[in-house]
Amino acid sequence: MVSSARLAGPQKWRILALNPGSTSTKVALYSGRDLLKSTSLHHYVEEFKGRALIDQLPVRMRSVREFIKGETWIDAAVGRGGLLHPLKSGAYAVSEDMLQDLRSSRYGVHASNLGAFMAKACADMFSPRIPPIVVDPVVVDELEDLSRLSGMPDIERRSVFHALNQKAVARKVAAGLGKKYQETRLVVAHMGGGITVGVHKYGRVVDVNNGLDGDGPMSPERSGVLPATQLVELCFSGKFSLADMERRVVGEGGFVAHLGTNDCRVVEQRALSDPKSALLLDVLSYQVAKEIGRGLAVLGGKVDAIVLTGGLARCSTICEAIEKRVSKYGTVVLYPGEDELLALAEGAIRVLEGEDEPQVYERSPG
Repeated sequence: MVSSARLAGPQKWRILALNPGSTSTKVALYSGRDLLKSTSLHHYVEEFKGRALIDQLPVRMRSVREFIKGETWIDAAVGRGGLLHPLKSGAYAVSEDMLQDLRSSRYGVHASNLGAFMAKACADMFSPRIPPIVVDPVVVDELEDLSRLSGMPDIERRSVFHALNQKAVARKVAAGLGKKYQETRLVVAHMGGGITVGVHKYGRVVDVNNGLDGDGPMSPERSGVLPATQLVELCFSGKFSLADMERRVVGEGGFVAHLGTNDCRVVEQRALSDPKSALLLDVLSYQVAKEIGRGLAVLGGKVDAIVLTGGLARCSTICEAIEKRVSKYGTVVLYPGEDELLALAEGAIRVLEGEDEPQVYERSPG
């Protein structure tokens, strides 16, 4: 029998939102859109070094189980969407096809691949009203053909970015400007363990760097764009395996490669006395500003706002350096942290209230 508390109305939906990131696992429990409690566990490079992505699941789930200890019911478990084939924006039911593609890392390796597994594990504990879902996976694809093609016909640019947070923050910024999201032209820089800069043109992200594959700025743990010929030569030097090179690009690049840490707070503190740390903070800021400049060019220089968001938006050194370089081209709006957990909860509410029907994910042939 369903308890009377669970029938109290949509504003009382109890939603567990799970967001595994490259440097953290964030979990929150909501009553409707109201946050009841949340936690964020930071992960250091050494904690997962040498582990396959799927092998991180038990470590992350231990913190989730501790977080939900004592809870008796939830109406929905929603996880961050991972690397799948290109998808429309919206909610997707966690299916075996989805789990197979994520388990095999068929479309790439990223911590967000664990979101569906975590949502399913929590749904198995509580038997919520709806199946476990993911919302706005990182592979939401709204690219124009102009931005998709490259100079090498057998390599197309992929849309892989922080879709969930970029979309949520863009809507809030648009509202602050007194406009609908579909009426705005924005450049949104999500800065975290990975960095993606999206060009939001009238409600669609028409261009964005694929931070996962090394496109765009250097980040705390990613190399960013590298000189292509030198990279190819290094790959064929015989010094490194494929797995070695993939780690050097994603996971062990950026601050990790230069300074041995992915924690910007540590780097910012070191920068007070260490010239190398200070330089690398400025290098990251410089490269983000360059990527924003590319986005401004896509919009023909006509922009409603330039938005800095994500965990690194809490780093004043980085944000001030970026603002100095781009503020003359548009208003810079600072939105520290991310709204991904709330955005996940709102996606679950739309499903619970019947506004959105979870889409079915099916494996692509081949």
